Amino acid sequence: MSLFTWSWIFLLAYIALMLGIGWFAQRRIKHADDFATARSSYGPGFLAFAFAASTASGATFLGAPGLSYQWGFAANWSNFLYPLGLYFGVLICMRLVARAGHAFGNRSIPEYLGDRYQSDGIRILVSLLSLVLFFYLAGQLVSGLVMFEILLGLPAHWALLITGAVLLLYVVLGGAHADILTDGVQGVMMLLLAILIIVMFAFGIGVEGGFSGLVASLRHQDPNLVTPLNPNTPLYHSWWSLVAIVLAHMPLGLLPHLGNKLWALSSSDAQLSFVRMAFLFGLTMGMMAFAGLLTRAIVGGALFNEGATPNAALPLLLIETFPTWVAALICVAVLSAIMSTADGLVVSSSQIVANDLYRRTWIPWRQKRGLSNFSADALDQRVLKISRLATVIVLLLCMLMAWAMLDINVAIIIWIGNGGMMAAFAGPLVLGALWSGVTRFGAYAGLLAGFTTFVVLYLQLINPQWFPAGVLQAVAQWLYREGPNPYSCAAIGEIMSVLLTYLVSKLTAPLPEQHIKRLFPSAETR
Repeated sequence: MSLFTWSWIFLLAYIALMLGIGWFAQRRIKHADDFATARSSYGPGFLAFAFAASTASGATFLGAPGLSYQWGFAANWSNFLYPLGLYFGVLICMRLVARAGHAFGNRSIPEYLGDRYQSDGIRILVSLLSLVLFFYLAGQLVSGLVMFEILLGLPAHWALLITGAVLLLYVVLGGAHADILTDGVQGVMMLLLAILIIVMFAFGIGVEGGFSGLVASLRHQDPNLVTPLNPNTPLYHSWWSLVAIVLAHMPLGLLPHLGNKLWALSSSDAQLSFVRMAFLFGLTMGMMAFAGLLTRAIVGGALFNEGATPNAALPLLLIETFPTWVAALICVAVLSAIMSTADGLVVSSSQIVANDLYRRTWIPWRQKRGLSNFSADALDQRVLKISRLATVIVLLLCMLMAWAMLDINVAIIIWIGNGGMMAAFAGPLVLGALWSGVTRFGAYAGLLAGFTTFVVLYLQLINPQWFPAGVLQAVAQWLYREGPNPYSCAAIGEIMSVLLTYLVSKLTAPLPEQHIKRLFPSAETR
């Protein structure tokens, strides 16, 4: 049978499994909190699979191999460095976020930050800033589109519609439970695929001469493909670029679609076990980028031709290397990586609307004016309905965005979305987990400074010609050159966020002492 026939068989089986899990998860949804967080429902092992799968995403399984295909060995620094930054950030923040989030009954990271700093304004601001994660979701949809085009030979618009429809059905059914259950199952598939790619890379399978032949082929095509740094790209052209990868990823695990999973952990005593396992799984999955090197050695620069894309490096490797039915089966595992992040993004984005803006902002405003008088149960059921409706609307909007960005590398699309958020979160979320002295105004300053810095740098809005020759112009030129590197822009934004959060907090009134003691039982406020 052909690749398309095998792909249809495995794909239908995969869709049936996901919908079955969605139906099962629906039976666990009793109220809106179940839909939003699946609070205290899963052990550390299964949740570690789900969390690692969500962090891996289409960027790891398509975008990262694509960057490796383009820029060679230098691009693979990310394999090792991003898990270090990500899980160190989770380790810093998890205890406070998990404990306080349970105590406050939070259903989202924006809601947690609003309660952490006793500020409706911060909750609303973070909710609005979180809308840039639509780019992140759009990047996942582009990944799904690429896979469906390759697997099924479908036109782009049909591939996008199928990707969106599968996501829509099981997430609307089961919410956070469907997200975590499907991610856990998909995480196992992804880990097995990552191990396979590591073995293939280590032995240079598919390349004449094995691993040494792989290196020789890359060196022959471009000597910069085998150097530790690649001067042809701002992503990996200097040692600062590598430091930036670690710094940039530190707040990643606390983004809305990931941070809410921390509240699904069944016991606070299992937090360290959860982080250790998730780090190990995430580190292994990160090695998927090796597929790009293998593909470049096997097919040369074929994916730079018109009508092709480096995003297809991994599926092309599988198709070139394995029997048809095996390639189709493995490609479905790649599709699962894409879905595992997209579903979490859909759930968290729906909560921005249903929980942060409707339940915590719009309803209290109306109640203060005597315009609403819902019972707690009635309000909860309405929030659940809005969550499901918001899921549909968010997914449709992101499908339109994905259609408009088909030719952009998946990893870059995703970083347009999460880079600004991570820069904004560094001060109020990461520093706010370490230091009890962060004030409400300090949190505002950190959010705005981090996000604004990322946008200004990434859009290259600083013109070096504005400054006289000398130190200022040299600094401006360096910042301008770093613009195309979203890791660098995010890292600089995070530094500004932490700095402004600290300075403004030192100059403004602390939060009430009783509130601080509730957050940090043994800490002083200043």
